[in-house]
Amino acid sequence: MLSDMPSTRRDARDNRPVGFFDSGLGGLCILEAFKRECPAESTVYIADSRHCPYGNRPAEEIVRISRANVEFLLGRNCKMIVVACNTATAAAIDVLRKEFPSIPFIGLEPAVKPAALKSKSGVVGVLATAGTFSGRLYRETSARFAKDVTVIAAVADEFVTLVERGETSGRRAERIVRSRLEPLFAAGADNIVLGCTHFPHLKPLIEKITAGRAEIEDPSEAVARQAGRVLRERGILGDNEEPTHEFIRTKEDDDGETRD
Repeated sequence: MLSDMPSTRRDARDNRPVGFFDSGLGGLCILEAFKRECPAESTVYIADSRHCPYGNRPAEEIVRISRANVEFLLGRNCKMIVVACNTATAAAIDVLRKEFPSIPFIGLEPAVKPAALKSKSGVVGVLATAGTFSGRLYRETSARFAKDVTVIAAVADEFVTLVERGETSGRRAERIVRSRLEPLFAAGADNIVLGCTHFPHLKPLIEKITAGRAEIEDPSEAVARQAGRVLRERGILGDNEEPTHEFIRTKEDDDGETRD
């Protein structure tokens, strides 16, 4: 399978799809940003609801799940894969790049750098899952770009559940989101990093609670721009006049895992 995947530049347009996967619906914000950035690209998106959430799973299990998602997307002839999940990026992207060297991978990391550069109070809050905070990328990014600011990590795994349930507003959602945000404001945070692709789906509620007290860092557009750059650099841009967008959601039934 991998021998058919090009790793060098070429002049012809490449109309194979770009693959995306996340633990559920969170990565759709990345997908939508990518479709705006690269409107001629076809896509295949896996919402891996069967294993949602990833954030509380051991790293070894996330690697196994991520590998299975990649193999499925390669079976759909994807030319590039966006790991549209901070937790999966943290746990698996190094392994995936090693095991599938001819495939370009785009990963995510919390937007600590822009938040640190913008902060006037010297305090930055990061909302993410436990899995993201334990990953190499978060530690390295924070150590490199946040030397002169205080970074407060707030584990917000329950935000993922809210988004998967479609509960992005209402009293209960507001109570849960407020419980994570208010301690950050009390500590002086003037920039809040959304360190999970599920969290931008709560952005209107987060902005309501924030009420201008802090700037919200949503990395969706930056990830989409990076994906576009890689496609251009690899010479694998598409020019589909009518791009297709396939959505696949995993589920558990009596026979095990199915995709529909």
